[in-house]
Amino acid sequence: MKDLLDRASAAYYEGNPILSDEEFDSLAEQFSYNKVGHSISGGISHLYQMYSLQKVFNLEEVTADLEKDYIATPKLDGAAVSLVYVNGKLEMALTRGDGKKGQDIIDKMSFLVPTEILLTKTVQITGEVICPSSVANARNVAAGSLNLKDLEEFKARPVKFVAYDIQGTDCKTWTEAMATLKVQKFNVVLEFDASEYPTDGVVYRVNDYELFHKMGYTAHHPRGAFALKEQKQGVVTTLLDVVWQVGKSGVVSPVAILEPIKIGEATISRATLHNIEYIRELNLQIGCQVEVIRSGEIIPRVVRRVDDLEKNNS
Repeated sequence: MKDLLDRASAAYYEGNPILSDEEFDSLAEQFSYNKVGHSISGGISHLYQMYSLQKVFNLEEVTADLEKDYIATPKLDGAAVSLVYVNGKLEMALTRGDGKKGQDIIDKMSFLVPTEILLTKTVQITGEVICPSSVANARNVAAGSLNLKDLEEFKARPVKFVAYDIQGTDCKTWTEAMATLKVQKFNVVLEFDASEYPTDGVVYRVNDYELFHKMGYTAHHPRGAFALKEQKQGVVTTLLDVVWQVGKSGVVSPVAILEPIKIGEATISRATLHNIEYIRELNLQIGCQVEVIRSGEIIPRVVRRVDDLEKNNS
């Protein structure tokens, strides 16, 4: 399963996901998978490491005083990038990669962000390249745009950059940092209207930078910030059969035939299984119990096998 999740993680950051967010989160939780990003061959080091955010599915798990110490903003669902300005000039722009190294995209980011700002210190600005929800597969389009070789094609894409942090300044609070970036003509997540863009949760972060840095980091996450995500509740049913179908692209893929269940307002009797390796990794067998979700409230997907004992105890 680790190999599958490694490939899914790499595909996600390249803008060609092979698993939905719900499927990836479910499998990652089951198999205690916490790797973030993917290794970049010959990549360039970020000035500051780009950490991921710890996922939280219930605010009751959080013991901190959210109203006093934290600021909440939408978790934009696009492609994270870093920008480095030296003496006010844009000198480097990188994809997130594995958080330590990324690929050079300064040729593209020069069309989305100011190439000169009034800050003279060397700073790293991090944020998200996003695409409107009205565009099909908006998150994939945003990430895929950064891989384009044709700059004219990139300029035609409806993408924009929204900043969510800056490092290397004397700002005392995160809200002060956002105000500083706004003055420099950046879109900032604190004031950005995300209603027409894809989001996948809410980010809570400590406002005071001194407290934020005092709280420190794990190997993967800052302790002063986390992402609240909605946990999709699946429905358990019986896998009756597996059939193979040919998609529009000519790819043959397996489909689960299920004992009909209701998810929301829909009756579900079929669900995607991706490929034979996915079936093997989940140890699916005809007649076994499986958990099904509706990814994006549209596509039914099998996310795991449910043992009979677990089902009886639920």
